[in-house]
Amino acid sequence: MIKAVEWKDDALVLLDQTRIPEETVYCRLTEVSDVFEAICSLMVRGAPAIGITAAYGLYLALRNFSGESPQFFAEMNRQIDYLASARPTAVNLRWALESLRQALLPHQDEPTASLKDRLFKLARALHEDDRQRCDLIGEHGQDVVPESCRILTHCNTGALATGGIGTALAVVYKAHQRGKKVHVYADETRPVLQGARLTVWELHTAGVPVDLICDNMAAALMQQGMADLVIVGADRIASDGSAANKIGTYGLAVLAKYHRIPFYVAAPLSTFDFNLKHGKDIPIEMRNNDEIRKVFNRCLITVPDVSCWNPAFDVTPPELISGIITEAGIIRAPYRENIQKVAHKQLFA
Repeated sequence: MIKAVEWKDDALVLLDQTRIPEETVYCRLTEVSDVFEAICSLMVRGAPAIGITAAYGLYLALRNFSGESPQFFAEMNRQIDYLASARPTAVNLRWALESLRQALLPHQDEPTASLKDRLFKLARALHEDDRQRCDLIGEHGQDVVPESCRILTHCNTGALATGGIGTALAVVYKAHQRGKKVHVYADETRPVLQGARLTVWELHTAGVPVDLICDNMAAALMQQGMADLVIVGADRIASDGSAANKIGTYGLAVLAKYHRIPFYVAAPLSTFDFNLKHGKDIPIEMRNNDEIRKVFNRCLITVPDVSCWNPAFDVTPPELISGIITEAGIIRAPYRENIQKVAHKQLFA
């Protein structure tokens, strides 16, 4: 399986996803500023993968720190705020960094060398934790995938987006491994083409049957009875069940509702923002206009400086979601009540 994020030879190694499928290039990062830029530029993307990358980035920021423990924690807090500002919507980014901070707080009296060692081990543990979560999501998702199924998906939610086999694509991979006859339709996912560049490449490499479609073909695909199920990922899920995902997801949910096709979100519990009451409160990242005006740095239009509106995400309301597939099982409506139960278990586990 492809590895988007890896710790190797005392450095963070990322597969540069901005260069797929034209090139397969791995970048070796040793500075926190490089990690910050990798997250901003979409060299690494996908909420879980961003969180893992940030965790390693925090270690890189502190591994050469030579001050005493109080100064170590002050610098750690500064670096957490810095890394968390790289992308505002993906809650896994802040969640991963906060998890490391909370795990280190009981050890404030330890020497700096011990704290750095703990920080590295915590980052590695978080990486392994995500791999296990992905496997469980894939297993629980089999409850909604029949023996023969045509699955429509959006953006990329596989090994390229996580520390394991994926979220929505984990469900596909597990179904394929079990011998189910699954066929994937992948939206191209404008404007950065994560579906066309990444999902198709990843599934093709894994031997999973896949067809690429333009984003505006999804309605016709459903109208002609060619989709049995829609599964997407998420970058943040509010406590009312609203899910923020790559722009275009909300449109798919509306279409699926009209055509009576089940629409599922697949995400780890680390993607839930239990403190956010409503989807309307999810911050939406606005991206550079050139992501619309250009593809692979080539201008596509005759007015190169045209103004653009380019939100990276949209929010799908809970009434359009059939269920949320997590490592703890499938959460269904009433979402606020059932998500609160999950949150309580997480807090007191």
